[in-house]
Amino acid sequence: MALVFRTVAQLAGVSLSLLGWVLSCLTNYLPYWKNLNLDLNEMENWTMGLWQTCVTQEEVGMQCKDFDSFLALPAELRVSRILMFLSNGLGFLGLLVSGFGLDCLRIGEGQRDLKRRLLILGGVLSWASGIAALVPVSWVAHKTVQEFWDKNVPDFVPRWEFGEALFLGWFAGLSLLLGGCLLNCAACFSHAPLASGHYAVAQMQDHHHQLETRNTNLKN
Repeated sequence: MALVFRTVAQLAGVSLSLLGWVLSCLTNYLPYWKNLNLDLNEMENWTMGLWQTCVTQEEVGMQCKDFDSFLALPAELRVSRILMFLSNGLGFLGLLVSGFGLDCLRIGEGQRDLKRRLLILGGVLSWASGIAALVPVSWVAHKTVQEFWDKNVPDFVPRWEFGEALFLGWFAGLSLLLGGCLLNCAACFSHAPLASGHYAVAQMQDHHHQLETRNTNLKN
């Protein structure tokens, strides 16, 4: 039963980490962190991401313009760019490291302690990637709420609202955190036994070594 749980936990952890990493990459580049609907012109919709601002019109479709300067951006967008890049990098490293620690991979099969450490390291990297993804989307969401309810802004001025990328980023961060938890849980269980063929060969080699040692002792 423990072997089944360990295998399922490993595969589920890697799958969730992969899903979270892909979604975090999409969150980084999608221009849907904020939405702005104009009441005066309902056929025009503005969206903002970390890298560009876009406007969607029925007649001409979507047109986007990149931000001119990194330093001119608000603090939350500048930090969000850095953290999202960090999340993407840590997530990729976590997938790479934990992949070599899976029991189904025959590479390093005899080094069980090393594979266990790789799983733990992969889980920690997934945790770090998830936190690095949750912080920027939560910060931008917090600033959006503050600006939306700012009483100093007149009521007729359009307000930015949550975009789809924020929800995508939250889901990505939670997937990475859960994937890291499963990888570390799998590492806590005893390692899977060797396959029957490998186990038989190992037994024969051990028996042969014992016979050679006994013969050597008898000759002496």
